[in-house]
This record gives sequence, C-alpha cells and structure tokens, in this order.
Amino acid sequence: MSYMRSRWRWIAASCCTAAGLAIAVSALEPREYTATARLVIESPGGGDVRASVAVSPIYLESLKTYEQFAASDSLFQTAVNRFGLRALVGARPIESLKRRVLKAGLLRNTRILEIAATLPDARKAQALAQFLAESTVEMNRSLASAADRDIERGMEQQEQELRQRLENTAAAWSDLMAREPVAGLEAEGENAIELRASLEQQLSSAELEVADAAERQAHATGAEAASWERLGVNARARRDQLRSQLETLNRQAADREKILSLRTAHRERLEDERKAAETQLAALQSQLREARGAAAYRGERLEIIDPGIVPERPSSPNLPLNVAAAFLLGLVLPVMWFTVQMSYRDLGEARAQAALPYEVPSGVPTGLPSGPGSAGERRTRIPRAGASG
Repeated sequence: MSYMRSRWRWIAASCCTAAGLAIAVSALEPREYTATARLVIESPGGGDVRASVAVSPIYLESLKTYEQFAASDSLFQTAVNRFGLRALVGARPIESLKRRVLKAGLLRNTRILEIAATLPDARKAQALAQFLAESTVEMNRSLASAADRDIERGMEQQEQELRQRLENTAAAWSDLMAREPVAGLEAEGENAIELRASLEQQLSSAELEVADAAERQAHATGAEAASWERLGVNARARRDQLRSQLETLNRQAADREKILSLRTAHRERLEDERKAAETQLAALQSQLREARGAAAYRGERLEIIDPGIVPERPSSPNLPLNVAAAFLLGLVLPVMWFTVQMSYRDLGEARAQAALPYEVPSGVPTGLPSGPGSAGERRTRIPRAGASG
C-alpha cells in the first residue's frame, strides 16, 4: 500500500486519461436510439379469472414461442425493405443486421413480450418497433383464425352431409308415399270391418232361419213339411255362402294387415332416420355456433399495451457507463502493473542478497571440529558490514 501511495500520481493520471478517452470516443461515436413496444399475451379462457390466474412456469416457458413470431426472419426482411434499414445502418448480411437492430424477449416471470428496435433514427426506431408488434399480433391472429377456420370447415362439411342425408330421407319418404299408400288400405280396412259386421249379422240370421226351418219341419206333416224343408235348404245355402264370404273377407283383411304393417314399418324406419338426422343436425349447428363464439378464446391472444414512443435520449453510446468502465480500467491496469513491478524488484533484491559472501569473525567458535578436509573447514557465513538486509 505504501508503494502504491508513493505512485498515486501515475494512477490518477491513468484514471483521468482513460476517462478523457472514453468521453472523446463516446462523443465521436454515432448516436443510436432504442424504441420498445410491449405486448401482453392473454391466456385462453376469455373472461374466466381462474384461467388467467392459473399460470405455471411450464406455461410461461411455452410462451417463448411468441418470441419467434416477433423475431421471424421473413418479418424482419419485410421490415428491412419497408424502412430501408440497409441504407440507414449499412449494407450487411441480414443476420448481423437483425442481431444489431432487433431484440425480442419475454420479461421474466411475466406474460409481457418486449420488442426493442435500435436505429440511428429515433422515429424510424419507434416505427419499426410498432410495425413488428402489429405484425406479430396479426400473425398470431391469422394462425388462430386459420385453426378456427379448419375446425369450422370440418363442422360445415358435416352439416352439409347431414343436410344431404335429410334431403335423401325426404325424397325416400315422398317415393314411399307414392309407392306404398296407406290411406287406401286403412279405408278398405274400415269398410271391411263394417262388411264383416254385416256378414256376421246376416250369418246369425241365416243360422236362425236354418234352425227354425229344421224345428218347424220336424213338427209339420205332408206338404207343409216339404215347404219347410225347401226353406231350410235355402237357409243353409245362404249360410254357407255367408260363411265363405266371411272367410274370404278375413283372408283379405289378414293380407291387408300384413301389407299395412310392412308399409308402416317402412315409414317408421324413414321417420326414425329423419328424426335422427334432424337431432344430429341441430346438435352440430349448436356446436358450430359455440365454436364460432369461442373462436377468440381457444388460444392465447396478443394485445399491444405499449406501441412505444420516439426516444429522446440515445441508448448508445452510454456515456456514464463508458466513463465508469474506463475509470475502472484506468485504476486496475496501473495497480496491476505496479504490483508486478514491485514483485520483480523484491525478487531481484532477494537474489542479490542470496549472492552476498559471509565471513566468520575472529574469536567466534564454530563448534565444529577442524582439520584439513574435515567439515570444520566449512565456515559459518555472516553478512559483511554494510551489506543490506
């Protein structure tokens, strides 16, 4: 520390020189301005508060997908052509131009997407940031609309199929009504019932006449008996004829009932198909209405909450930061240099001290045996008078 204090002028000069150079370089550098637009990513669920609050870290991580929307190469290429960025910044590859001009990312643990554009022209920087934000919103909306349209298109196709099925069922119903009428069979059935009642009544009368003729014939004699016998024969003949008519009528009624039941079954089958198709169509139309109504709430929505302002203070060069960094560098470098210099000096002094000869003053016992070639010949070395250290 004493060594550093003895050279404080050099350190102060280094710091002042570095700060002055930083100020000069910062003054010569071109000014660049950064405009920032911010978007909020609204979670799906619309006005459901629980859906907007239940945000997990995994969900926030998935929102980084929207960073790629804002940082799309095709979108930035459109912005380059629209705002003439190559003429403003310089002709350079689109990748390096994008790295210099554009920065898009989510703010930590939020659903805020920040788009920053840095250009020498403050107004163009704000216009570029706003254009990228609006284009990102439009891109997300178009993708969501395309997905919703695909869903609606599938439902509309199903609706057309159900309508076609209803039309086919209606055509089959009309054809069935023409080919298999039921009203005539029902009318014939009603007439047959009345005719059967009449025939049964006539049959009962004929059987009474037969019985009456047989009883009177049994009690009559002569010509009267023969007359009753003829009446009995006529009554039996009429009875047999009525029975035959009644049997024919019953067979016709059975055939008619069979045909009527078949036609009724056909009608019921078509009616069931029609009702099922109408029920499915109504349900599908309800789902389609719900899908169209909930189209805006199925995915995340992007809304611009801050289109940015025209910056008034340049973002580059950052004079306070440059001066502080230069001052720190001007302080550290001379301190390191003087530390290394002091270390080399101390090392040189230590080596010089180790190379100095030592003598044993006369009259000082060494405590070692003497003799030629013995260890006593080794003398204890002490520094000479005036030697440093």
